[in-house]
Amino acid sequence: MKTVNIGSISVGREHRPVLIAGPCTIESRKMLLETGAAIRDLAAQIGFPYILKSSFEKANRTARDSFRGPGLEKGLEDLAAARKEVGVPVLTDVHLPQQVTSVAAVVDCLQIPAFLSRQSEIIESAAKTNLPINIKKGQFLAPAAMRFAIEKAEAVGSGGVLVTERGTMFGYGDLIVDMRSFAILSDLHAPVIFDATHSIQKPGGGHFTGGNSRYIETLASAAAATGVVDGIFLEVHPDPPNALCDADSQLPLIKLKSLLERLRSVFMAVGRW
Repeated sequence: MKTVNIGSISVGREHRPVLIAGPCTIESRKMLLETGAAIRDLAAQIGFPYILKSSFEKANRTARDSFRGPGLEKGLEDLAAARKEVGVPVLTDVHLPQQVTSVAAVVDCLQIPAFLSRQSEIIESAAKTNLPINIKKGQFLAPAAMRFAIEKAEAVGSGGVLVTERGTMFGYGDLIVDMRSFAILSDLHAPVIFDATHSIQKPGGGHFTGGNSRYIETLASAAAATGVVDGIFLEVHPDPPNALCDADSQLPLIKLKSLLERLRSVFMAVGRW
């Protein structure tokens, strides 16, 4: 199993599982900094190495009028401020090859969205920066197929690759998480992350993507219990009902402490702490 270094944090089987978390999209710099700092303090209290995640733009919204974020220029300014003021490594998505160079100058890890996990040009462009990249498994892909995405990245870059499970399409407008996926992804020798918040979404069922956040804790705990998950990914918001995107699937900040405590207990039970 390979180790991937994101800033000062090492991710892999020989290290404590990490927390990748933050608001889905940057709604304001103030909210990003305050939420990032609150998550940082809780993660430190409970013992999780912490990487801040938020998006400057969401390119795959359901409807034309959905909130997409502040855009590249303003969003990168906000992420740079978060990296400095919150004092933790930062991860964000890239959607186009021409975004990669400017984003790589600001963050510690580039993320390839699930819908782009088969797109060679964006994966290779991100990997050529020699930053670590996190490739989310497409909702339409079998876990074993992620071997090819990892190979594309490793062929041109040396920063290392994480692979993230985020659910698989099940009929129309629903996702399931197959717990076998974690063992299969682990066989690919890249650190495995579980995205517990996107996995409870109900995509494409209406004007906005739905979800049911009551299952976040259940799925995150089950994934941790496999013993092969190297990190948990959570979109966390101080007031999800009023979030500008993914309102039905972000974890309320007030529930984060109890979830992290439960995850720590599970990771201890399976020998990963």
